[in-house]
Amino acid sequence: MDKEILIQYCEMKEEIKDLRRRIRELDKFLANPPVVADVVKGTRKDGTLGPIKITGIPNPEYNRKAGARERYRRLLEVKEAELLELTCQAEEYIESIEKAELRIMFRLYYIDGQPWIRVASDMNRMFPKKAIPYTEDSCRMRNNRYFEKI
Repeated sequence: MDKEILIQYCEMKEEIKDLRRRIRELDKFLANPPVVADVVKGTRKDGTLGPIKITGIPNPEYNRKAGARERYRRLLEVKEAELLELTCQAEEYIESIEKAELRIMFRLYYIDGQPWIRVASDMNRMFPKKAIPYTEDSCRMRNNRYFEKI
C-alpha cells in the first residue's frame, strides 16, 4: 500500500460527486421537461379547416434522458461500493503510520478532503501548546517527507 490508495480514494469521491450532480440535473429536467409547440393545418373539432396548435413533451429526448439517469444511478451504486472498499484500505493505510500526528493530518487531508490550510488550522486547534504552530507549508512538507522516506 502506498500513496496511490489515498489519491485514488480522493479521486473516487470527486467522481461520485460528479455522478450525483449529473443525476440531479437529469432529475430536474425530467421533473419539468420543456414543452414544445407547433402549428399545423388541419380540421378542428368544430369541422373548420385552419391552423391547429399542438403542444407536448419531446418523447425521444425525454426517454433518452430517463435512460441516462438510470445508467448513472446504476453506475453510482457500483462506485459507492468501490468507494467503501477504498475507504477501508485508505484507513488501514493511515492506521499503519506510526506517528499519531501524521495520522491525524492524513485523515484530515485525504479522508475528510480538507485543504492544507484547514489541516494546519485544525492541527493548531488540536495541539495549542506546540511551540511552533502548524502552517499550510509545514503540513504539506511533512506529507511529502513521509512519502519520500518510504
